[in-house]
Amino acid sequence: MTNHRPPFDNASARDKVRAAEDAWNSRDPERVALAYSKDSHWRNRAEDVRGRDAIVQFLRRKWSQEQEYRLVKELWAYGERRIAVRFQYEWRDGSGQWYRAYGNELWEFDDDGLMRRREASINDRRIEERERRFRWPLGRRPEGHPGLIGSPA
Repeated sequence: MTNHRPPFDNASARDKVRAAEDAWNSRDPERVALAYSKDSHWRNRAEDVRGRDAIVQFLRRKWSQEQEYRLVKELWAYGERRIAVRFQYEWRDGSGQWYRAYGNELWEFDDDGLMRRREASINDRRIEERERRFRWPLGRRPEGHPGLIGSPA
């Protein structure tokens, strides 16, 4: 494991992205929120979220609606304090309708490696159950499971 604090290099940026993916796949709002600064600011779709407490509340609401959530994140680019990520996740709603969400995130970090800014642009597409790509047991994506590069839209 490499250092998760700025400045980032290729290895530490990739590790930071995988650590974020693992946390989000845990669907544990408190665990996820610990990666963000206390005054972190998010733009998630059209919603502004500010601070850890608001992040926890946002994620509780999100995962109560987005059932069977499974996520893959990939490093797109990085700089000294910033990382750009593309991602896809699949989920189903309460009626059983499946969705695949496509998105990009821009992250900025403080000196301690906590994310102080997150900009997320996300689009959802209805899919049939048979179109799902992410079928591992809930939790961490298994080693060896394909990422996104080369995956069809």
